[in-house]
Amino acid sequence: MARLVLLQQKQPSFSLLPSSLSDFNGTKLNPSIQYKRKVFQHPKGALHVSAAKKILIMGGTRFIGIFLSRLLVKEGHQVTLFTRGKAPITQQLPGESDNDFSDFASKILHLKGDRKDYDFVKSSLSAKGYDVVYDINGREAEEVEPILEALPNLEQYIYCSSAGVYLKSDLLPHVEVDAVDPKSRHKGKLETESLLQSKGVNWTSIRPVYIYGPLNYNPVEEWFFHRLKAGRPIPIPNSGIQVTQLGHVKDLATAFITVLGNEKAFKEVFNIAGDRYVSFDGLAKACAKAGGFPEPEIIHYNPKEFDFGKKKPFPFRDQHFFASVEKAKNVLGWKPEFGLVEGLTDSYELDFGRGTFRKEADFSTDDIILGKSLVLS
Repeated sequence: MARLVLLQQKQPSFSLLPSSLSDFNGTKLNPSIQYKRKVFQHPKGALHVSAAKKILIMGGTRFIGIFLSRLLVKEGHQVTLFTRGKAPITQQLPGESDNDFSDFASKILHLKGDRKDYDFVKSSLSAKGYDVVYDINGREAEEVEPILEALPNLEQYIYCSSAGVYLKSDLLPHVEVDAVDPKSRHKGKLETESLLQSKGVNWTSIRPVYIYGPLNYNPVEEWFFHRLKAGRPIPIPNSGIQVTQLGHVKDLATAFITVLGNEKAFKEVFNIAGDRYVSFDGLAKACAKAGGFPEPEIIHYNPKEFDFGKKKPFPFRDQHFFASVEKAKNVLGWKPEFGLVEGLTDSYELDFGRGTFRKEADFSTDDIILGKSLVLS
């Protein structure tokens, strides 16, 4: 995999991207084109187990697990969600047929409990018995130990980690063998990967970059959509040519399916995201195109000149941050189905465009930026 030594962000000549956003998917994009929504279904070419499995998903009612659990049920597996019961176990997704939802709701199972109640976890899981665990919401290694103790004959432990574990580097994209940062805010995920390795279980770790898509509870695309809908400028730190990477939640779900029972995935780590990279400015333009908004006014600012208190003025880390997905493509035969604009369109049409969002708009930090004269030209 070719690696790139990144130049300083202030140098305008640096670019990984097409000169026009219209080239993101390899073809010119006309603003009048209506993007055809992809039907969420069984991933083509995935390797599957020969028999139905008894599967436990830790979490599963917020975002990733909602899409993953549907694919697993469609494949004929018996799926149980382990949650605290604070959110409904089933909810009909936008665009989902009544028949599909009814079928899913009739088959999904629920085990109510707190995963930090380790005695309950060990007693309940050992009594139920599961073949495979998908750990979607695990953050600390100590949360995993009681699960492994309760299921000594577990066939596979599939863990949702994060590309945020990598040590910041000038040599990008990140690949799975890169150095990791034991002091990162995701250090618990690193420790979990180490624990799984030490226990000898057939584990697989998935490291997404930034996840987006319908029902996203993190302010990724929603942050841009709020500003676009309000007709406000988009404040972006520094030059705006910082390069990052997004991955659609449905592509992530198919990756989780692809590693199930796949011997090539045992004791392996895979980066999962879209296979194209985008600048911060390009992302603002892509969100506008996806929602049918005019190209936005972008305001660049120097964050060091402002005091935002505890508020976060921008939803991405202010640096180049992207990872190679070549290992997943070559080893698993997986590939993302969504291009960036197409995926953002899917998210907008099935979520924000219907008037639903997770967080109310908060333009207070924008107003601080726009109200000062320390804005970069």
